[in-house]
Amino acid sequence: MSTPLRAATSLLTDQYELTMLAAALADGSAARDCSFEVFARRLPPGRRYGVVAGTARLLDALAEFRFAEPELEVVAAFSDERTLNWLREFTFGGDIDGYREGELYFPGSPILTVRGSFAECVVLETLILSILNHDSAIASAAARMVSAAGGRQLIEMGSRRTHELAAPASARAAYLAGFDATSNLEAVRSFGIPGAGTSAHAFTLLHSGSDGAHEAAAFRSQIETLGLGTTLLVDTYDIAQGVATAIEVAGPELGAVRIDSGDLGVMARQVREQLDALGAVRTRIVVSGDLDEYAIAALRAEPVDSYGVGTALVVGSGAPTAGMVYKLVEVQGRPVAKRSSHKESRGGTKRAVRLSRRSGTIVEELVLRAGQDAPAQEAFTVRDLQIPLVRGGKPVADLPTLAQSRELVARGLISLPWEGLKLSAGEPAIPTTFLQ
Repeated sequence: MSTPLRAATSLLTDQYELTMLAAALADGSAARDCSFEVFARRLPPGRRYGVVAGTARLLDALAEFRFAEPELEVVAAFSDERTLNWLREFTFGGDIDGYREGELYFPGSPILTVRGSFAECVVLETLILSILNHDSAIASAAARMVSAAGGRQLIEMGSRRTHELAAPASARAAYLAGFDATSNLEAVRSFGIPGAGTSAHAFTLLHSGSDGAHEAAAFRSQIETLGLGTTLLVDTYDIAQGVATAIEVAGPELGAVRIDSGDLGVMARQVREQLDALGAVRTRIVVSGDLDEYAIAALRAEPVDSYGVGTALVVGSGAPTAGMVYKLVEVQGRPVAKRSSHKESRGGTKRAVRLSRRSGTIVEELVLRAGQDAPAQEAFTVRDLQIPLVRGGKPVADLPTLAQSRELVARGLISLPWEGLKLSAGEPAIPTTFLQ
């Protein structure tokens, strides 16, 4: 389930793509058969793997990539009639292969291959990169948080810290990577992600008067409306008093309490002891407040049941983009490559396979020419990484669902060598070898 976040996508592009189109139409090169490739030259500093995300959203956006008259009015300001007529009739008719959504990737992985005429491929560059770079950055950060949480619940709560249209996309990417729920209702509606959320400090502060704070009244109102399974926010005033009031009002069957401030490890221990002493041994502890993968890892030894993560997640936890690029690698069957310093590309359409031990641990990624067979392997299992995504402009049947992509991420994390799961800076978990 992957509903697009807006109906029109054709202007989610850069002007230079359409000026290149105009020149190619003028000189006759627009119809040349081409292959473009999406890859990351390197991972963000210190990262050991990335997670492919956004593929389903991209295919939805591709289906809506049309130039109606309102869009053509914008283009007409800098383009000619030939180009406008071409855009008026445009629908993508090429082929796309790519890594499954949820697949791990490494430097040089040919994550997406787009084949068609130069004209129809070049206009898609920004659409493809903006979706894959954003969603893969969020999913990659989320996967590190999932590993750090060690099986405890993770709730995405970052909507207020990012662009309003990026928020549901971020929630989807986080869920794909293993988060359990989101506070964003558009993500719930569009992608079928479980929703979560109960109360903020404002609700507790609302219940105050000239005679002071009425925390108990706020808790009582919330429980009467949402039931005993709700989560009470206990740190608006004094945490110890808040916990005592919560159990006094709700009784020992209260679902959870949330702590959003202070030294979360110390607070969690104190609150757990207090809850147990009050007989609320099954009441869970939720923590939130500027959490990232490092803070989550530091809390693994503490009695925390659930984490609410916001800002760090929706900005990629220090890596807000995956750094993917979209490069022309083949024209009329001939490999072409960019030689610019530090921005080199490798020519030719490619395929990739991943080698793993019998135990399932991955050891290497091999990048080959399209149609080239992988070398025989006696000690390792070989798995193809690219699958057909689009044929003749139409998405292929039975593409992975969000649930299946989520399972693929989980399997991928298990398959990493143990060094690959470290949060400390290091080299990519496995090498990428080019055998072209």
